[in-house]
Amino acid sequence: MSPESQGQNEHYLSVYRRSFRTWRGNRPFWAGLFTMLGGVPIAYFPYANMHLGNMTLAMSTTAGAGSLIIGVLLITLGLTMWFHHIVRVFAGVASILLALISIPVANIGGFLIGFLFALIGGALSVSWVPGEPKADEPGPAQGLLGEEEPELLGAEALDGSSFAKDGQAAPVHPEGALHGMGVPEQQPAQYDTTVEVDGGRHRAG
Repeated sequence: MSPESQGQNEHYLSVYRRSFRTWRGNRPFWAGLFTMLGGVPIAYFPYANMHLGNMTLAMSTTAGAGSLIIGVLLITLGLTMWFHHIVRVFAGVASILLALISIPVANIGGFLIGFLFALIGGALSVSWVPGEPKADEPGPAQGLLGEEEPELLGAEALDGSSFAKDGQAAPVHPEGALHGMGVPEQQPAQYDTTVEVDGGRHRAG
């Protein structure tokens, strides 16, 4: 077998496994499986014979037909859970009722094996709900600034709390305080009136 054919077979197996996983996740798979496994011993034991050496033990009872009907119904309900999971609640309740009826009718529910499987399968079918898709997460384009943050930044800029270039925050003035503030009075520059001329000092004025 060539390496290419091995790679193709592995690819096909991974595709089948993935598709089966998707199919299994969209329906109560384990509920249907347990329900069908519960129907097999309930229908089988009343018609089975055990051989102990030269002695044959027949486990058939007068309710053999009832056991067969219960077993076939459980298998049918298990298939219904797989291929028509909309009625999963009805199928689960029916499986639980048939499991309880099988105790006095079908050899104590197939020696309690079929009873337990059918009971667990019915309970799983009733409690199963389809999954909900996940909500879309925000993309990286939105980043640190969401839809509300620019509005907050704009409001802060109007209030006078924006940062200066040197990293120091500008003073925040209360609303209407700027209207009453006047222009600061300019003070005349102070000049040194002493001038040095020919090694001496003369004062102007």
